[in-house]
Amino acid sequence: MLSNFALVAGQVVTLFLLMGAGFVLAQLGKLYPDGVSQMSTLVLYVVTPCVIIHAFAIERTDGMVRLLLEFAAVYALSTLFCAAVALFCFRGESPCRRGPMRFAMVYGNNGFMGLPLLLSILGERAVIYGVVSVVVFNLLLWTHGVRTMGGRVTLRQALVSPATVGLVVGLPLFLTGGRLPSMVDSAVGFLADLNTPLAMIVIGAQMAGADLKRSFTSPRLYGVAAFRLLAAPLVPMLCLLPLRLDPMLYCANIILCAVPVAGATGMLAQRFEQDTAVAAQMVTLTTLLSVLTLPLMAVAAQSLSGILPL
Repeated sequence: MLSNFALVAGQVVTLFLLMGAGFVLAQLGKLYPDGVSQMSTLVLYVVTPCVIIHAFAIERTDGMVRLLLEFAAVYALSTLFCAAVALFCFRGESPCRRGPMRFAMVYGNNGFMGLPLLLSILGERAVIYGVVSVVVFNLLLWTHGVRTMGGRVTLRQALVSPATVGLVVGLPLFLTGGRLPSMVDSAVGFLADLNTPLAMIVIGAQMAGADLKRSFTSPRLYGVAAFRLLAAPLVPMLCLLPLRLDPMLYCANIILCAVPVAGATGMLAQRFEQDTAVAAQMVTLTTLLSVLTLPLMAVAAQSLSGILPL
């Protein structure tokens, strides 16, 4: 068990070292906020669709469509559980703080951090589950998430997103067994490979702009962190165990439920005039604490599912 924990912890630390590069560059003034914003846009609008297309460019085996639909349902239910709990929290907070804090309880960083984690912990086969989670995440974010932040929900926002673009291209290829032209496929693959380093550098640079002292001295933020990093993965871990799901599917869902607060928290807080400072502090606190909690959750899920021996 300890060796498994050390292995997963090493993979998580590798990602944190990439974050450290972004943090140091931002602290030294070599990476400016405008540059971080542009890199974030590159990851969101170019790299993420390519990751989705590349993940779907695999040979479809018997039962795979059923597994993907099963995963979508499991991940959506896990997220909706968090949303239901969040409804009863922070009623005494001001509206501009309540929205981001509830949002942070529900939405994890499964695009920027979840996909690299699945790749490093479970391997390339698991990435397609991460891709499905990104699609479900976007549908929920632009409906429930926007409403939580005090914004108006529109059908266009829910259906038109970078993840949807990747899905529109990738899903038909997956269902029909078609392939992109070799040169296009190579270009898409190269861009998809940028996801891990670029996303980690962006997160690190964003953390450099947060108030670290306030992040670690607010009891309310520790409550959000405890729910996001511990309760959010533990409840599905225990509730789904009797269902005897596919081990890879089960582990992918738990890892994605265990990731820190989504970077989109700050983006939507700014867009809908909520408290951006508390949003940044929650992202920073949970990201730093996840170096301890993520290996625990990942090893527990792998052990319970039978991927790793108990």
